Amino acid sequence: MNELIQILTELHDDVDFANETGLVENGILNSLDIVTLITEINDRFDVQIPAEEIMPENFDSAEALWALITRLDED
Repeated sequence: MNELIQILTELHDDVDFANETGLVENGILNSLDIVTLITEINDRFDVQIPAEEIMPENFDSAEALWALITRLDED
């Protein structure tokens, strides 16, 4: 999870990603940020995020993203 927080902080160093729960809903992450995140997650965690998993609820918090990474890593 710490590595994920680091990736998110590289995108926006002014956000408390450990506690923020509205990353997409509140416009903190935009579509370009999400594309960047998908690429970084693929590179650092060696998981592929399929198109059907690219929905706001999976990217709205670091915790939700971590749950997605963990679930995909188990497959």
